[in-house]
Amino acid sequence: MSAGNDISPDVVNAALAEWRQGDCVLGEHGFVHRFNPSCPLSPGAKDQAGGEADLVEEDVRGFLVVTQTCDIVRDCADRPFLEVVPLVEVDTERLAEVAKAKRPAYAFVPGLEARQLVADLDRVMTVEKPVVIGWERVEGCRTDEERHALQGALTRKRGRFAFPDDFAQAAGGLLKRLQEKHGKGTPEGRALRALREIRVLALPSWNAPDVEIHLWFIRDHRERDFEGKDWNTFLAAWLKLIPKAGRFRKVKGVVVTLSDLTGQDYYDSVPLDLDHLSRGR
Repeated sequence: MSAGNDISPDVVNAALAEWRQGDCVLGEHGFVHRFNPSCPLSPGAKDQAGGEADLVEEDVRGFLVVTQTCDIVRDCADRPFLEVVPLVEVDTERLAEVAKAKRPAYAFVPGLEARQLVADLDRVMTVEKPVVIGWERVEGCRTDEERHALQGALTRKRGRFAFPDDFAQAAGGLLKRLQEKHGKGTPEGRALRALREIRVLALPSWNAPDVEIHLWFIRDHRERDFEGKDWNTFLAAWLKLIPKAGRFRKVKGVVVTLSDLTGQDYYDSVPLDLDHLSRGR
């Protein structure tokens, strides 16, 4: 449906009044982006290479609205635009990683979990609000908790910490282990899936000549599959994968729940996820 001159701003405002950040539209939709014909990178752009156009429209499964709710419902005369990101289908293992915030290139969409659709945060498109009145609204986030989690995913995507290169190299063995074992049906694989987050603190700072690394492996408090001795075994193996060399002379770690951390611990540390130290998605 295209917006014509017969659609008044009042109609647009009324149609958008129920929309919220995290709402979706499903079906066949086109994501548009500009590319350089001399260096096309995406599959859609490569298909158009050699032509005169520098815009490509690629089919996607739908969109998730990432604009803040307060701006969605603002008068379209003052706030005429919305930002949307495409929905993509992922396999079961990747879906579980996204749900636990381990893949910041994506955002988990609870209302679409059964369809195995997640939001691709690497791509953002701007549309005018009248475009949206032709869409059938689907609630991607249904509760305050789910909306809060989505906001966290959006913040994490734009505010990810840039680890120093030498730490990225030192932690490479641990990252490889996490990636290899996470989806396995082994005790270690189940333990990794029971973690909700890994956070890292550098003392006295990341730029210091001698750095002490602290890692918090934060398990979901609802997981009861493992006894303390099992966690200690996994922890010892994981810590050995970060060599004590160069600036990083001390590496410490502990398995905790969120309630075990102080607010200061959480604030001072940064998340270590599966995308932080890798170019892979």
